[in-house]
Amino acid sequence: MGGILELFTGLGFSALVVVLLLVTVLSSAVKIVQEYERGVIFRLGRLVGPRGPGLFFIIPMVDRMIKVDLRVVTLEIPPQEAITKDNVTVKVNAVAFFRVVDPSAAIVQVEDFRKATWQISQTTLRSVLGQSSLDELLTHREAINQMLQKIIDQQTEPWGIKVGIVEVKDVELPDTMKRAMAKQAEAEREKRAKIIHAEGEYAAAQNLRLAAGTLAEEPAAIQLRYLQTLTEIAVEKNSTILFPVPIEFLKAFAGMLGPKESE
Repeated sequence: MGGILELFTGLGFSALVVVLLLVTVLSSAVKIVQEYERGVIFRLGRLVGPRGPGLFFIIPMVDRMIKVDLRVVTLEIPPQEAITKDNVTVKVNAVAFFRVVDPSAAIVQVEDFRKATWQISQTTLRSVLGQSSLDELLTHREAINQMLQKIIDQQTEPWGIKVGIVEVKDVELPDTMKRAMAKQAEAEREKRAKIIHAEGEYAAAQNLRLAAGTLAEEPAAIQLRYLQTLTEIAVEKNSTILFPVPIEFLKAFAGMLGPKESE
């Protein structure tokens, strides 16, 4: 350590300044960018191109470097109030995922590519909502997401930006529309219940018609069914049952007694 101090002392103050200046210049000439970054180089104001990743050198006082991050950026699109094609006011927010694919274009073609992408996403979201109905927004959200992604990607392509995914997150409806949709859903449930009940009644009537045809072919089966019904009623033992005697029974008894009286 003492030898270094003696060396600097021997060289003098001017030499020390020169050495420090050389060290500063050399350190400014060495640049290191990460794997997910690129360094866009400008030489005397003219674009040279992107460099990296890793270690490289630039010309001090002549070259200027701007770092660009190539990782996917998550862009929150704030709630946008719009009127759908069927004149319903809704408030919708979304999220977009994009990344830089051309670092040079992202720096040269637009002043702030993040802000520009954010603004174009908002205007596109309002435009697409105005072209869609409320039912499409609620039931065909995937198609709307694809439309948003395609339009935003086309508009940001000259800036070296690739928009990969755009997703509609929340759809906020007016209270009156929520009540109307609740009534509609209730009416749909009642409609399905009545249809199912009517189908059951129709099936039961068809089965009864077939059963009546079968019983008509066999008169004795009617008597058996009659007795079975009485048996089912008598299980409760809490009521008095009055039932008429079928005319077939009387005819049978008359047939049995008739021959004896004639004898």
